[in-house]
Amino acid sequence: MAIKKIAPTRRDSSTTPPRPYEAAELTASGDLHQPLGGDHATLTTNQGLAISDNQNSLRANPRGPTLIEDFILREKIHHFDHERIPERIVHARGSAAHGYFELTESLADYTTANVLCEVGQRTPLFTRFSTVAGGAGSPDTPRDVRGFSVKLYTQQGNWDLVGNNIPVFFIQDAIKFPDLIHAVKMEPDRGFPQAATAHDSFWDYISLTPESMHMVMWIMSDRTLPRSLRMMEGFGIHSFRLIDAAGKSTFVKFHWRPKLGLQSTVWDET
Repeated sequence: MAIKKIAPTRRDSSTTPPRPYEAAELTASGDLHQPLGGDHATLTTNQGLAISDNQNSLRANPRGPTLIEDFILREKIHHFDHERIPERIVHARGSAAHGYFELTESLADYTTANVLCEVGQRTPLFTRFSTVAGGAGSPDTPRDVRGFSVKLYTQQGNWDLVGNNIPVFFIQDAIKFPDLIHAVKMEPDRGFPQAATAHDSFWDYISLTPESMHMVMWIMSDRTLPRSLRMMEGFGIHSFRLIDAAGKSTFVKFHWRPKLGLQSTVWDET
């Protein structure tokens, strides 16, 4: 059997000498490579290694999984996760409540998980709702995506479900997440604005990231101005695989629907 090596989708430019910028040079996702030549400063890693692209993760193939060998991705996310001043921590501002989950219809046809099989059983849980862009001192009412995390204390262990109140997101490649948050957070030199996208850096980012346009349409709707934490939908982020007694798998995502319906504030209230 012949084994064919699939080339990564991002070309490693660390050994490529500086050259004039070629406009036709694109990554697999359609982004232009950063130029290595010219009068501007060269894009580098924190260790000074010249790179041509920090906007596309290394993948096994164009539609394949992200590779852990991508040290540029690992460095970028690691650096972002440790930023504290200026504050850029996502979901910094939130509220939470204790409650319980009560099953009304058995899902035994899909899973053997106790929490989803025993009708009438009450499972204690803890839920946190939060804004995404706001800092620790921001208000609850700005136009912003709301995130939520649900921890169920089941008889078979703790189960975490996380999501947003919007079913789509700004980016498809995780390597762009630090850039998105840097664009949406407060300006580092003046701490303005709080929990809002009313500055040029966010819209500069959006203009350069066409895949974000779907999310922008959701953000500019009433969905990002919820009147109450009880009046917004929840869209689970992760896909889960449920396994029944026979070992058959079913992929699922979880969706929260508010009993009070969707309600929003008007702009003056916000």
